[in-house]
Amino acid sequence: MKLLLPFCIFFLSLSLKAQDQVIPTFLEKWENSKTYLLKIAQAMPLEQYDYKPTPRAMSFKEQLQHIQQNMDWLRSSYLQQSEQKVKKSSPENEKEQLIAELSNAFDALSIALGEIPTSELATKVDFFAGEKTKLQILNLLQDHVTHHRGQLIVYLNLNQITPPKYIGW
Repeated sequence: MKLLLPFCIFFLSLSLKAQDQVIPTFLEKWENSKTYLLKIAQAMPLEQYDYKPTPRAMSFKEQLQHIQQNMDWLRSSYLQQSEQKVKKSSPENEKEQLIAELSNAFDALSIALGEIPTSELATKVDFFAGEKTKLQILNLLQDHVTHHRGQLIVYLNLNQITPPKYIGW
């Protein structure tokens, strides 16, 4: 019995240390995800931004806009509970503007996450697919970017463009 208390304290301290690594670990992966997606966006020539492999698919540009809008929506609605500003790209410098908006969306999430205490990640939010924790929202964010980035890689390959090397280790 005398050993049980120190044993429990030891494992509790390990658990707390692991929790303290959640946000830094996510942010490291998030930065890699940002770098990789922006390289993919740069690889497609502007003339091909309206390319879609099938009539029902989103175009390359629409995929990028969807990713950016989803990041802004999830951050503002579930992590910060702030108002989301909807942006429309102008035809001039459309590629550069869209890439900048994507970069800003990644950065805004990183900044917001830096302001959230790790303990708040367990907070539940009302999500359209059912109640989720803020940590689940973060996982959803990364999964969503990965899903659509994979589609963009296929778009590049279908246009005979070699995708950038994977960034994410």
